Amino acid sequence: MAQQAVAGQARLPGAGRPRGPAGELIRACLAPVICAAALIGLLSAWVATGGAGTVSRVTIRVGQAAVTLPSPSAPAAADSYLTITNLGGPDMLLSVSTSVARRVVFVRHAGSAAGPGVAVRQVAIPAHSALSLSPFGLDIVLADPGPLNVGAVVPLVLTFRNAGRVTVAAAVTPPGTP
Repeated sequence: MAQQAVAGQARLPGAGRPRGPAGELIRACLAPVICAAALIGLLSAWVATGGAGTVSRVTIRVGQAAVTLPSPSAPAAADSYLTITNLGGPDMLLSVSTSVARRVVFVRHAGSAAGPGVAVRQVAIPAHSALSLSPFGLDIVLADPGPLNVGAVVPLVLTFRNAGRVTVAAAVTPPGTP
């Protein structure tokens, strides 16, 4: 009879839950655990959809940077010499800018497959390789440069697809010299 009376009684709220300090600890930890699980789920979805981007191991070094004074035969253009070393994965040189010229263009000169004087939009830089830019092949030309003096320094900002922006100080040299 005693069992029937217990079975027929309504359950009280909180019955069967831990009581005392253990119950309070569980209730106190429940909200942060639910929030952390929700945050991990949202971050996982963000990464899975590509929102977090990719990790790139591209290291670019630029050396032997020089800009030649414009020659008297072509006063509206200054050629450049650069060596770009890619110590990581493949990358693309997207643009070059400077404060001393109205515009900067990539040009393939004589001996290239595209033919002499052909403008190029981007320059591929294979992984673990070095690329030499000069007026004898692929070149960066400063069109309509401002006044330049031998020994001055020209800032060149190279923008790469993966490596981002790299600023180089290029020395101004006499025409025809690197």
